[in-house]
Amino acid sequence: MYSRCMSTSERLIESTRELLWERGYVGTSPKAILERAGAGQGSMYHHFKGKPDLALAAIRRTAEELLATAEAVLTGPGTPYERIEAYLRRERDVLRGCPVGRLTMDPDIIASDELRAPVDDTLDRIGELIAGIVEEGKEQGQFGPRLDGGEIAATVLATVQGGYVLARASGSPAAFDAGVRGLLSLLRS
Repeated sequence: MYSRCMSTSERLIESTRELLWERGYVGTSPKAILERAGAGQGSMYHHFKGKPDLALAAIRRTAEELLATAEAVLTGPGTPYERIEAYLRRERDVLRGCPVGRLTMDPDIIASDELRAPVDDTLDRIGELIAGIVEEGKEQGQFGPRLDGGEIAATVLATVQGGYVLARASGSPAAFDAGVRGLLSLLRS
């Protein structure tokens, strides 16, 4: 499935990332990881201590990529409102869901402080960025002075994550898009 130019450890991480997104932690067997990576039986244990170690590397990679994407949009050009709008409207595979948000629904990941930490850190960091943008918008008079940056950040994250859930449930991105439009109309007023 992956290019042989990619190292075995990279193929294992990428395969695990995909499988965690598709199947969750319990549904991601070492055998499935090895098959998808096109790697031999001993490869996982040569590069990683075992499934939890490999899963942690995959979760960290997924979290880093999501954070980098969010940071690029949220720290990009535009007014505070425009940056939040760009974050909410950025290109996403809505029906597939958020690769980090989906991990929060996995009881095995949530039960492990180590596996959950990159997920928590990523969502916290995105929330902090959004809260800062709201405060910046308040200073510029773009947002009302009574808005709380932390509460708006939580609302933005809840809209995105909840929008994924509603879109998947209905089989249509319309629910996600409606949530985004609704939140943006509240921020404009």
